[in-house]
Amino acid sequence: MFSAFRRVRNPLRMAAMCLAALVLAGCQVGAPMLNSGPRVSGQTVDVAMLLPLSSQQGGDAIIARSLANAARLAADEEAGTTFNIELYDTGGTPAQAAAVARQAVQEGADVILGPLRSDAAAAVGVAVANSGVAVLSFSNNTEVAGGNVFVLGHTFANTADRVVSYAARQGQGTIVLVHASNLAGEVARDATRRAAARSGATIAAAIPYEFSQTGVINVVPQVVEAVRSTGANAVLLTSDSAGALPFFAQLLPENGLDTETVRVMGLTRWDTPPQTLEFAGLQGGWFAVPDQGALTTFEARYSAAYGSPPHSLAALAYDGMRAIALTAAASGRIGAAELAAAGEVQGANGVFRLLPDGTNQRALAIAQVIDNQVAIIDPAPRRLGAPGL
Repeated sequence: MFSAFRRVRNPLRMAAMCLAALVLAGCQVGAPMLNSGPRVSGQTVDVAMLLPLSSQQGGDAIIARSLANAARLAADEEAGTTFNIELYDTGGTPAQAAAVARQAVQEGADVILGPLRSDAAAAVGVAVANSGVAVLSFSNNTEVAGGNVFVLGHTFANTADRVVSYAARQGQGTIVLVHASNLAGEVARDATRRAAARSGATIAAAIPYEFSQTGVINVVPQVVEAVRSTGANAVLLTSDSAGALPFFAQLLPENGLDTETVRVMGLTRWDTPPQTLEFAGLQGGWFAVPDQGALTTFEARYSAAYGSPPHSLAALAYDGMRAIALTAAASGRIGAAELAAAGEVQGANGVFRLLPDGTNQRALAIAQVIDNQVAIIDPAPRRLGAPGL
């Protein structure tokens, strides 16, 4: 959901959330980074799932059902711990998400799983900041991470580490970076620069573009010229299939980019929808995907349990429940401090861990587009090491 990336940590906006939407008594934006959570009651963990069950936004109800099913699947597979999963309807709005989060805490929730989007996650984090209850949101927007809020979604930082470090090891680490002039593009740009500094890659040029069809058309000649003038051997695109990626995939070869010698790489999934893989400009290109073996196994279990395949985001709910289960078994508490200290979790997307800053690190595979198909050329590692794995 990078197209919905929103800046929510601006102090003025956070204050407005507290006053207008959340109506919190004693709202504290600067809450401690890592709080210990309340001790769970015996062998039962009360999980409050915050989902847009009644949202009128297209597709929200389908996503919500799939997330709830995946969480229940994970709970059913755990031995030794009983999970009580209660669903709370956010209505797809930050204000309602905050209200039901406070209700869930008052009703004894040990941990909150959800909500779906970053604006609601920010509101929920503030709403329950003084409770010690951690929030594992399904967002990938690292702007809302920290304090008592984690993001479970795949982040630009994690993907950039994997793709850029692999490119550097393959001798294709002289990169022209192409990003939109919006928050998502800026976050992707900064993540790529940090990844390059860690891996020894070089950002030969960073080229922004207006996030519009005209903006893409105007910037393509600049990208091709930057490759020629700097001697770059890779172009990294931060856009996704629902945004500018198809335009770049078509226009870059048409404007003279030799994709036989210059590797095109991406920070988003190119295989959703599969038709994206048919563009000539993406042939031979690299992008990152979750551990395909783990994901296939999860999808098969989900389909067997519920009679239909899961939504692509459902794996995040499964992963969140796995992290909760591991943490509860290890310490008997499920606060932010305990979740960050739990270490590696075997999830539906492969191995991952929650980090003290509220973000996550995931083991990813490198995929290449070959004859309009996805081929895994560097599998996801089974264990996590330094950033870039």
